[in-house]
Amino acid sequence: MTETTSGSARGSRARTAKGGKAAAKGLRFERIHTTPGVHPYDEVVWERRDVVMTNWRDGSVNFEQRGVEFPDFWSVNAVNIVTSKYFRGAVGTPQRETSLRQLIDRVVKSYRAAGEEHGYFASPADAEIFEHELAYAVLHQVFSFNSPVWFNVGTKQPQQVSACFILSVEDSMESILDWYKEEGMIFKGGSGAGLNLSRIRSSKELLSSGGNASGPVSFMRGADASAGTIKSGGATRRAAKMVVLDVDHPDIEAFIDTKVREEEKIRVLRDAGFDMDLGGDDIASVQYQNANNSVRVTDDFMRAVESGSDYGLRARMTGEVIERLDARGVLRRMAEAAWACADPGIQYDDTINHWHTCPESGRITASNPCSEYMHLDNTSCNLASLNLMKFLKDDGQGRQSFDIERFTKVTELVITAMDISICFADFPTRKIAENTRAFRQLGIGYANLGALLMATGHAYDSDGGRALAGAVTSLMTGTAYRRSAELAAAVGPYDGYARNADPHRRVMRQHAEANAAAKRMDELDTPVWAAATEAWQDVLRLGEKNGFRNAQASVLAPTGTIGLMMDCDTTGIEPDLALVKFKKLVGGGSMQIVNTTVPKALKRLGYQDEQSEAIVAHIAEHGNVVGAPGLKPEHYEVFDCAMGERSIAPMGHVRMMAAAQPFLSGAISKTVNMPASSTVEDVEGIYLEGWRLGLKALAVYVEGSKVGQPLSAAKKDAGKDAGKDEGGAAETEPAAQAPAAGEKPAEHRPVRRRLPKGRPGITTSFTVGGAEGYMTANSYPDDGLGEVFLKMSKQGSTLAGMMDAFSIAVSVGLQYGVPLETYVSKFTNMRFEPAGMTDDPDVRMAQSIVDYIFRRLALDFLPFETRSALGIHTVEERQRHLETGSYELSAEDEDMDVEGLAQSAPRQPAGGARPAAAAEAAPAEAHNSTELAEIQLGLNADAPLCFSCGTKMRRAGSCYVCEGCGSTSGCS
Repeated sequence: MTETTSGSARGSRARTAKGGKAAAKGLRFERIHTTPGVHPYDEVVWERRDVVMTNWRDGSVNFEQRGVEFPDFWSVNAVNIVTSKYFRGAVGTPQRETSLRQLIDRVVKSYRAAGEEHGYFASPADAEIFEHELAYAVLHQVFSFNSPVWFNVGTKQPQQVSACFILSVEDSMESILDWYKEEGMIFKGGSGAGLNLSRIRSSKELLSSGGNASGPVSFMRGADASAGTIKSGGATRRAAKMVVLDVDHPDIEAFIDTKVREEEKIRVLRDAGFDMDLGGDDIASVQYQNANNSVRVTDDFMRAVESGSDYGLRARMTGEVIERLDARGVLRRMAEAAWACADPGIQYDDTINHWHTCPESGRITASNPCSEYMHLDNTSCNLASLNLMKFLKDDGQGRQSFDIERFTKVTELVITAMDISICFADFPTRKIAENTRAFRQLGIGYANLGALLMATGHAYDSDGGRALAGAVTSLMTGTAYRRSAELAAAVGPYDGYARNADPHRRVMRQHAEANAAAKRMDELDTPVWAAATEAWQDVLRLGEKNGFRNAQASVLAPTGTIGLMMDCDTTGIEPDLALVKFKKLVGGGSMQIVNTTVPKALKRLGYQDEQSEAIVAHIAEHGNVVGAPGLKPEHYEVFDCAMGERSIAPMGHVRMMAAAQPFLSGAISKTVNMPASSTVEDVEGIYLEGWRLGLKALAVYVEGSKVGQPLSAAKKDAGKDAGKDEGGAAETEPAAQAPAAGEKPAEHRPVRRRLPKGRPGITTSFTVGGAEGYMTANSYPDDGLGEVFLKMSKQGSTLAGMMDAFSIAVSVGLQYGVPLETYVSKFTNMRFEPAGMTDDPDVRMAQSIVDYIFRRLALDFLPFETRSALGIHTVEERQRHLETGSYELSAEDEDMDVEGLAQSAPRQPAGGARPAAAAEAAPAEAHNSTELAEIQLGLNADAPLCFSCGTKMRRAGSCYVCEGCGSTSGCS
C-alpha cells in the first residue's frame, strides 16, 4: 500500500516540499507493496469466470455475465457480488465492465486525477505511486471504499461518494415537505438519511391559527410511506432512514409507542392469514416500518432515572415545561417497546456533543440510519473500511504480531483518498454540498475484528480482546487525524476549522488522554498502544501548527456488502457468526468448512497440530467446541460466537463497544442481540450501562420480538412468549383482551369440511430417482384441494404404510383449513432418498418424493401468483421467462443494483459435473452460513430473508447483509 510521508518525528512519514508554489506543497509517497516499473495487476494470476445469477428456489436464471476477469484468489462470493453490484454498463454491450481491473481503474484513476488537480501530490511520480498503491490495496482486499464509490465514481452519473446523510427539519410545512423531497433524492442515490424531528411542535401545542398541531409522529407517516415506495438506488431493498426525537419532547410517549402498536397490528393480521413477513405482500399496509427510531436522552434525564425523580417536557416554541413525567417510567416504557419490537434505540446526547469537534457551528442532533455517523445537520460522510486480518503477522511458529507499520501507512493512504473524493463529489442537495465541503467529514473504519480476536487467541468478551480492539481503533483514528493535519499543511484546513479550532483541539486531547489511560494487557496490544500514543502526540503537535483538514475522521460502519467484497469473516465490530461456515466452490457447488481462524487460534494457544486436527474435526461434526478432545475448558471462550451453544452475552457486546468508542470520531453501528429469555429489566440494564460506559448510541434486539421474521414454531411458543410472562411486559397487553373474572376464555376451534361422496380428482403417475408411484388428488366441487392419496411399493410394506399415514394426515389438515401453500412451503426442498430425475417435464429434478409431490400439487392447484412466489413454475413458464425476459433483468435495467443468488465458476464445458465431495458436503437446505448455522446448531436465527434471492441474511451492524448476493437491509 501507499505511504503518505509526513514531517513527523519518524522520517518514514511524508514531508511537505519546501520552497515551491501550491503544487510543491503536496504530499510525497513511498512505495510499500508495489515495485517501480511493475503495475500491481501484473503481479497476480488472473482467471476468467462465468457469473450466473439464479434463484435458488427454482433454478431460474435472473442474470448472467460470462468471462469476467478476477484474480485467482478471489472467492466465489466476492466475484459474484462485485460483478452483479459494482460493474457498470448494460449487460451484453461493449460498454459493460468485464474485469476487476476496469472497476479499480475507473475509481482509482478518478481519485488520482482529482488529487493532481487539487494539489495533493508533490510530483507526478508521487501521483503514480498513490495510484499504484491504492489499486494494490483494493486488488488484494486490504480495504474498500463504501458502495456509492463503486456505483458512481468514474461514470456519467452524479459522482455521489457518501453513504451517510443527516438532514434537518424545521417547524414549518415548507420545511417538512423539503424533508420528504430530500430524503427521496438520497434514497434514489442508494444511500440512507437520518434526522431529528424535535423542532416540530408537538400535538399538545397550538398553531398560529388556533388549532392543535399535528405533531412529528403524524408527519412520520408521510415520510415512512415515501421511503417504502422509493427503492434505494433502484434496487430491490427498501430505503434506510433514522428518525430521532428528544426525550423532553411533549410527544415522546407517542413516539416510543409508535412501533409497538404497529407490531400488534402485524400479529393480528398474521393470525388472520396475511403475509406479514419482512418483504411480504401485506407488510406494506403497516406504518412506520421503514425507519429506525431512536430517543435522544441527556445526562440529566439518565441521572433522574438513577435517582427516581421526574423531568419536564418542554414546548417546542417557547421552551416552557408543559408536563412532568417520571424519568424511570419513561425509560421503562422505552425498554418495554424495544423488548417488544426492537425500537426505539437510544442516543446519549451529552456524550455525543462532549466529543463534538465543531460545536460553534451547531449541535449534533441526529445520526445516519445505522447510528455510526454523527455530526452537523445537512452533512454527509463517505466511508471506507480496513480488513484487519490483512495486518496480522505470523512467523509460522505460533508467534503473532499486528503489523503496525503497514496498518499506519494504509490508513494514511486511505484517508488521503477519502479526502480527495470530496473535491469532485456530487451531493443530493445544495445545503449538504456546502456543509460537507466546508467540514469534510470522513469515516474510516474496519472489518474482521471478530476474526482477528479469535485468530490471536482472544475471547471477544475478555479484557485482552477489548484491549487489542481499543488499541487498533486508537491507532487508526490517531493516524487518520495526523494525516488530516498533514493535509491541512498541504491543501489547507477545513473551512469551519478557524471558528472551531479550540473545541477541535480539545477533542483531540480527550482522545489522547483516553489512549494514555487505557489498560495494556499483553505483548500483542502493548506495541499497538505505544504506536497509538506516538500518533496522538503527533496529532496534538501538528494540529496546533496546521489545523485539520477534516472535522471528523473515523466511524465503525456495518461493512455489509464491502465486507463480502473483501472476503471478511466478520463485519464491522461484530464477533464471528458461528464456527462452521458455508463456502461456495469455484468449481461449482458448495461445502461446509470450519472457520480458518480456528486453527490459527489453536496454534496461538499452544496446541500441537495433531490436537488441532482433532478439535477441528469435533467442531465440524458438532458446530461448537464443547467437549472437543484435548481442548481446555478455559479456552472455550475464545471460540464463543454470535450464535450457538456458547453465544456471547449481551453485556459482552456492550463492553466491546465501550472499548472502541473513546477512539472514534463518530459512533458504532451495532445492535446488541439479546436472547428470547431476556426481560424488560435486562433491556433497561443495557441502556443504563451503555450510558455509564460512555457509548454514543445503542440499539437492542430481543430474539423473536419481530413478527416480520421467519420464526420456528418452537421459538414462538417457548421463547418470546415465555419471556413475556416472566419479563413483566404482559401488562402492556390491552386489558380488554383478557376474559372477565371467573369467565371461561372463549375457544376458537377449526371446523372440518368434508368432501362430498362424488368429488373431482386427478391421478398422476410419477417416477423419482427410479422409484415409481401414483398420486390421486381430489378436490371440492367449488375448487380447492381436499384429499391426497399416495400409492408406492407393495401393500403391507413399511414405505406403503408410511405413505398411507402421511396421506391421511395431509388430507385431514386440508379439510380443517390448512392452506395448500403452507404444506408446499414446508415440504418442498426436503431432501432424502429416493431423489433425482423424474419423468415429469415440469419437475425434472426432485430432492425427495415429498418434494416432488408438493411441487406437483402446487402446479395443479395453486394460482400462478402464489406458486411463483414459492419459485414453482411449469416448463412453459420457464421457457417464456427465457424468451421474453419477464423475470430476467434486461439491458435497460442495468442502472439497478442487480441482486440475486449467484453461482460463479470458471468456464467449463456444458454438462460438466460438479465435484461429488462438494455436492455431498453441504446440506440441501443451506444456502449461506446463517442457514448452515441453523442446521448445525439446531436453532433458528432471527434474521429476514433476502429480498433478492430468498436466503436468510446475517447481522451486519444495525442492519442485515445477504452473503449470497450482497444485498443489505438498509446499509450501503
